[in-house]
Amino acid sequence: MSTSLSNATQTRSGKGHRDENFPVASHLIHPKNRGAILAFYNFVRAGDDVADHAELSSEAKLALLDKLADALTGNGPPDPEAEPLKAELAARGLPPRHALELLDAFRLDARQSRYETWDDLIGYCRLSAMPVGRYVLDVHGEDPGVVWGPSDAICAALQIINHLQDCGKDFHALDRVYIPQETLDRQGVPVSALGADVASPALLAVIRDLAERTLVLLDEGAVLPDLIADLRLSLEIAAIHRLAVVLARGLTTRDPLSEKVHHGKAAFAFTAFGGIAATLARRPLRARTLRAQASRVVNQGGRP
Repeated sequence: MSTSLSNATQTRSGKGHRDENFPVASHLIHPKNRGAILAFYNFVRAGDDVADHAELSSEAKLALLDKLADALTGNGPPDPEAEPLKAELAARGLPPRHALELLDAFRLDARQSRYETWDDLIGYCRLSAMPVGRYVLDVHGEDPGVVWGPSDAICAALQIINHLQDCGKDFHALDRVYIPQETLDRQGVPVSALGADVASPALLAVIRDLAERTLVLLDEGAVLPDLIADLRLSLEIAAIHRLAVVLARGLTTRDPLSEKVHHGKAAFAFTAFGGIAATLARRPLRARTLRAQASRVVNQGGRP
């Protein structure tokens, strides 16, 4: 059944930043920046809820996402979901680019439910995940040429971890499959296997393969906390990175269809603290890390 709704607020799921697998603007972040990050999160959450609404047609979802974009850019009437972020962007002189890219990801979700290759999945992450990290870094005034590259790798990894953890739920609730078809085909796994109560050995091999590729992304991004000038943000990202590594390793051995892969509160805190402590220990070596990263960027032709 298709439903017609007049605004994004009517689609809200009730999910908030405290329900996410990874910290969102924790109290490690300086209070002067938390509001801008939470405004971004809430805007993006509104768009995500539109894309995930089970009773809206693709056309209705696209129309609501267009309304959110127009409200944010001033090309349409105000929307309560867009106004806080619009005000934060204006106060900081930041463009709406990153938020608009997230809306493009949700437009993809409204139109597309399958991905053929790993590169296709990374292409989706360029819209659905990488802009989040870039926005947070921009809010803190970090140098894009230094930090965007490793941030992109971490953000893509976080997105894929979420996809793997939720692969059964996404298939059941939305008929949406982010696991690349080529990876399923390599193990001879039909898409319908995601609807089982327990993953088959072949599907576990698929999940393990993608989790191992995700660990490579996390390795690429591991340097990021040491590149960030803002100490509090550095520690936040260090905690997130360490949590992501533990989750990705868990996905190499556990079944997300039948087992919980995410952290309990105690394990969450202990793991996060380990990342924070390691980053603090390396902080005196930050200048050396920056020089090495600058050399790496030059060798890559100036690409962050």
